[in-house]
Amino acid sequence: PATRATALGRFVHYVLEHILALDPSDRDANQVPNYLEAAHEEILTDSVLSDLALSDSELRSFVDEAEKIARNYFTLEDPRTRSIEGIERRINVEIDGVPLVGILDRLDREDDGTLTIVDYKTGKAPHPNYLSSVFANTELYAAMCEAELNETPKKIRLFYVGAGSVVERPVTPVVIKARRDAASRAWKSITSFYENGEFPATPSSSACRFCAYKDLCRSNGVAVPA
Repeated sequence: PATRATALGRFVHYVLEHILALDPSDRDANQVPNYLEAAHEEILTDSVLSDLALSDSELRSFVDEAEKIARNYFTLEDPRTRSIEGIERRINVEIDGVPLVGILDRLDREDDGTLTIVDYKTGKAPHPNYLSSVFANTELYAAMCEAELNETPKKIRLFYVGAGSVVERPVTPVVIKARRDAASRAWKSITSFYENGEFPATPSSSACRFCAYKDLCRSNGVAVPA
């Protein structure tokens, strides 16, 4: 089921995706209102609105917040100066026997010729102690880029557009190997569970918070906040 957070993230992504696809000189905050109606139609479908159960005033507040967040992005960088090689780029590769699919928010070419993976986040900025887990998915994207493009991105840049902050991390061979190894271990577990016909629940206080299937789960290990 859709949640306010997931719908808000998709709404803002839609607006930024379409603005950044414009000619560089046209990429500015004044474009945001031009894509709100289209985002409303594309993202806030009848199914999503049913899940969210927003009143008319709550729906207006939702769109206002999405517009504010999208505008906030333009305070973090000037996209007119960016060389963008890919927007919502789909990557479908096999690494070490593991089938992987990902969609990059953005892939930039820096002035020095290197690639940077860019990802937008509409939630709160992470505590420094949790940065490793925050970068995990995008570091796997870097390994996927290496496999498909035969070129390894040198940096990952995360825009916390709601919080108004940016965090960046270099991509190293050690990071690439660690993410490939983690994907391989996960795939081996998945195939083993499939062959055995039993997928054991692995509850945790962090992952269970966002699970849509808590009512169906056969595990009773971790209390999950409502």
